Amino acid sequence: MSLLEARRLAIAYGGAPAVWDASLELGEGELVAVIGPNGAGKSTLVNTIAGLQRARSGELRFSGVDLTAVPAHRVCHHGIALVPEGRRLFARMSVEENLEIGCYRSEARRARGQTLERVYHLFPILRERRRQLAGSLSGGQQQMVAIGRALMARPRLLLLDEPSLGLAPTVVDQMFGIIRTIHAEGVAILLVEQNVARALELASRAYVLEEGHVVAEGASAVLRQDSRIQEAYLGLRGA
Repeated sequence: MSLLEARRLAIAYGGAPAVWDASLELGEGELVAVIGPNGAGKSTLVNTIAGLQRARSGELRFSGVDLTAVPAHRVCHHGIALVPEGRRLFARMSVEENLEIGCYRSEARRARGQTLERVYHLFPILRERRRQLAGSLSGGQQQMVAIGRALMARPRLLLLDEPSLGLAPTVVDQMFGIIRTIHAEGVAILLVEQNVARALELASRAYVLEEGHVVAEGASAVLRQDSRIQEAYLGLRGA
């Protein structure tokens, strides 16, 4: 049984469809990417999995649980954590206060100290800046806090929405290295990322979302050789 299963999802904002007839799955401990152009519905899809948006129709199951019947504030209790696009930190709270917001699950609260040490091991700069206001950090450091906050929930599935957006290339390298480390520790990851080359390098499989619909899927190595993917997303012509 897959860890996450979405079948024929339809998601709309009012009368405007954002995602339609979208299906995907992700196994325990797998790292899967969702790629596609701006406005394709990628963020809508991960927000729906996280419970922030409701599907109009279709099936959405996590570890056998019907997520369409789970209230938004209870989705995290099933082991799902979201790192949203734009980070959405509490700018006037300290780094450590932002991190601790992530561990309000009873299971996560019991392991607070252990998990906080894990986050500080992954991001040593955050230990140094733990009393600093989150809003005063650099963009890369704020992204570290956002990822750390999600890890404080001790998720089985981590949803990453555009983690490299707006970051300097050297920071992007560091961020993808951290994502690889988190995955190696056994956390399943669904990665939404506009840096298609890096996403396909990191993920074992990927889904291509265009205009709210999955138009291609498969092993990353296979998709990288697809001439349409190369031209549309990798900037390679005549390959």
